[in-house]
Amino acid sequence: QVNLVESGGGAVDPGESLELSCRMSRGTFTIHDMGWYRQPPGKEREFVAEVNYDRRIKVAESVKDRFTISRDNAKNTAYLKMNSLKPEDTAVYYCYAVSTITNGPVHWGQGTQVSVST
Repeated sequence: QVNLVESGGGAVDPGESLELSCRMSRGTFTIHDMGWYRQPPGKEREFVAEVNYDRRIKVAESVKDRFTISRDNAKNTAYLKMNSLKPEDTAVYYCYAVSTITNGPVHWGQGTQVSVST
């Protein structure tokens, strides 16, 4: 059973940066695609970014110039570096993992709050 532990959220001013971490405490990290969705207040969950097991990357158009996703297989951890944060980035960010062997189910982290305001 896969277990994901998220960290790194918080409250920041516009223009600042945050880095989210998602550590797989149980499971085989290297066979999983890793990524994040976010859910802004009152809105649907939306895709943010994904780094595949082989390090191919996809990033949503709305954040691709500001957010970077990466993974460290030695630490069983994926990272989402968020620069130049805007108020519209305010959301709960959920990391996920999908096995490339079984192509499912999707495993989710507990979510971490990111708040951007003056």
